[in-house]
Amino acid sequence: MISVRAPSARSSTSVQLSAIPTPAGPLNLNGLYTGSLQYTIVFSYHRRRTRSTMFGCGKVLGSPRILNRSTAAPGGSGLRHIIRNSGPRASSRLCCALLFLLLILTPRVDSSWWYIGALGARVICDNIPGLVNKQRQLCQKYPDIMQSIGGGAKEWIRECQHQFRHHRWNCSALDRDHTVFGRVIQRSSREAAFVYAISSAGVVFAITRACSQGELKTCNCDPHKRGRASDERGEFDWGGCSDNINYGIKFAKAFVDAKERTVKDARALMNLHNNRCGRMAVKRFMKLECKCHGVSGSCTLRTCWLAMSDFRKTGDYLRKKYNGAIEVTMNQDGTGFTVANKDFRKATKNDLVYFENSPDYCVMDKAAGSLGTAGRVCNKTSRGTDGCEVMCCGRGYDTTRIKRITKCECKFKWCCAVECKDCEEAVDIHTCKAPKRAEWLDQT
Repeated sequence: MISVRAPSARSSTSVQLSAIPTPAGPLNLNGLYTGSLQYTIVFSYHRRRTRSTMFGCGKVLGSPRILNRSTAAPGGSGLRHIIRNSGPRASSRLCCALLFLLLILTPRVDSSWWYIGALGARVICDNIPGLVNKQRQLCQKYPDIMQSIGGGAKEWIRECQHQFRHHRWNCSALDRDHTVFGRVIQRSSREAAFVYAISSAGVVFAITRACSQGELKTCNCDPHKRGRASDERGEFDWGGCSDNINYGIKFAKAFVDAKERTVKDARALMNLHNNRCGRMAVKRFMKLECKCHGVSGSCTLRTCWLAMSDFRKTGDYLRKKYNGAIEVTMNQDGTGFTVANKDFRKATKNDLVYFENSPDYCVMDKAAGSLGTAGRVCNKTSRGTDGCEVMCCGRGYDTTRIKRITKCECKFKWCCAVECKDCEEAVDIHTCKAPKRAEWLDQT
């Protein structure tokens, strides 16, 4: 961490510039980053006596002393030096210079609460970039819920990658920093609509599960599921531990939607709509589970509870909504959507909506956040999106023959083991060819 401070002798004033190492490599399935580190500049300015301020910079009374300790990244060299200045102008210039550095070096941040998944249990609310005040307050007030959200983030990212594993865009991005998905999310495309929906669903699922497992102090099982009720099979008694889905939805709405409610534009309205679709998708697949009581399990009496289905059902449902997402435009009063193509039906509250068409993701395009499909494994015999013709965008594919060891000729041996032989087989792996050099340069 690089730290610059300017304390004042006559007023408790300090200027601090911190460089927090931020992972810049790909995110693996364990939520860990691999690769080099980049630095996020964090600027803080604390004062008690100032004459006038503008953008956090004021005329500080007293004579500042600037101490700069710099720790280099691995492989670099360290610096340590002391610079002495005097007078209020020096402090004011320093403040403005550091603010300029902040504006230049700090990248645009979108939906940075996703980065909680990389931090895991080491959630430090002040070090999560991009949180708005409401999100930071909730993070500080409910640290146990933030840990659940962090674990849930790994799960919904894994589910997103599963749903798009045979797609040109496979839920990844060029630069996996604290925005997680990079510039793909900056475009108001159907991919962005899906990510916002499934991330919101993941928060609901994680919080609700943590409530039922007794991991949170503020909630537990659904307190409203008490007494008797009935279904098509007859009457039953509420018992066990019903998942408190309403608490999960309520907290997810307050936390996830907080950033979108700070601005009023078309993109914020789109994100709020898709967030709601994701939250309600989890509730859609609540199921009634029962335990029978009676002679020989005759089920004369039943004790039942509501439980969430596996998150894969939510992922499958949202993937279908992705396929049928509706392109919309903002209506005239700015409160809702109008379908972009009059020949299509109007969007309902359960439909994903988007404003911009998606890029084809065929070649690497940093501006669009596309990795391209060069080197992606494809299926030679498939005519779907995983087929070599579609996946490789007509560029062709390379075939590599590899040897793979598998278990074969397995036999049961008394008692009690299964013995198998190691068999070697040749397997053809097909990977997409890279685009021609001129074509790649056109996109970058």
